[in-house]
Amino acid sequence: MEENIYMLPDSEIRRRLGQKIRHLRLRQNFTQTSLAEQAQVSLTTLKRIEKGDISYFDSLMRVLRILGELDVFSSLIKEDEMSPNEYFEFVEASKKQRKRASGNNKTNTQPNTQESEW
Repeated sequence: MEENIYMLPDSEIRRRLGQKIRHLRLRQNFTQTSLAEQAQVSLTTLKRIEKGDISYFDSLMRVLRILGELDVFSSLIKEDEMSPNEYFEFVEASKKQRKRASGNNKTNTQPNTQESEW
């Protein structure tokens, strides 16, 4: 039976994420120093991440990018596709929006025959 991640406290999720990052780093033969340098985070920050003390999302993204694991966020950032019904509703709603004036004033259709004093 698969464990429900929603039942885990945040601290446990962070701890497991830190363990996973450490495992990936070791499997890819990175030292903490080299990974920190390539990810442009401090060594202290990387050590904290591996312990589950993840304070800065930017640092986490940099480390995951270097480890080739940034795609864990792809389902969160991908654009939702509209169903045909949603698209139809969107088109219909945009047709009903208030039309704005075009800026062309049609009340003065005769050309100005007087020259300006300016």
